[in-house]
Amino acid sequence: MWMEAMDQNYVERRAGGFYLVGSRVPLDAVVREYWNDELPEAIRAHYPTLSLAQVYGAITFYLGNRDEVDAAIVARTREEEAFRESHPPPPHLQEKLAQGKPRLPGRPS
Repeated sequence: MWMEAMDQNYVERRAGGFYLVGSRVPLDAVVREYWNDELPEAIRAHYPTLSLAQVYGAITFYLGNRDEVDAAIVARTREEEAFRESHPPPPHLQEKLAQGKPRLPGRPS
């Protein structure tokens, strides 16, 4: 019960998803890094607006609410994929993306 009350201070439900309290960082961003075996200190370095306590609180919340958070992540991923499919980049941008990064002059290949 105490742990549940503690991690509730770090995560809130907003706009159909979970976010870290006082930030615009979605919980799924932290969770995906956690899934990739990132250490909390490394995750915190990727999101400098977060404290280490927030990262640990987010991970604790996820571990205590895994089914609900996983379902929210799946729903968000579907929404993002549907948006990308219905809003493809303009042809000129697709061409630039297909070409990749231009090489700098004088650099070996």
